[in-house]
Amino acid sequence: MKDRAMSRWSTYDPYYIELGDKKIVDIIITHHAQDRWISRVDRGSAGLEEIGQFIWDRLRRGQIEPYYRHDEDVYIVDDDLLMVVNFAVSEQERDLIGNPLHKMLIITFLGRLSESLELRDLRSYYSWLRHSRRMTLVKNARTRK
Repeated sequence: MKDRAMSRWSTYDPYYIELGDKKIVDIIITHHAQDRWISRVDRGSAGLEEIGQFIWDRLRRGQIEPYYRHDEDVYIVDDDLLMVVNFAVSEQERDLIGNPLHKMLIITFLGRLSESLELRDLRSYYSWLRHSRRMTLVKNARTRK
């Protein structure tokens, strides 16, 4: 995709895809994200290339958006799939003007909204998880004494 020539002489197709104010040049998928993809999204054995191709395709189409207006770590794909993402500035890559390009690091896939209704409000879901874990720890501490 990088440096692909366009139809006009001496012009090049941009080799990055914009997502908000970031210019994505590379996608990195963690092992945890691949495991979550298999268990929560595809249910089959998906390779890193297939997942990366899916994300690139959705980026090109503009179907990846921030889930919350002011947060930049949770994104929604196709209005259904939630993923947690971090961005890192690429040290080797710059655009033609010299602006920095970014790597998209996919931490995990949370699941599909159509399958898990509790994902609709992530903040209350995570506070509930913290509370339930805390109460489990308190209950286990009481039984040990």
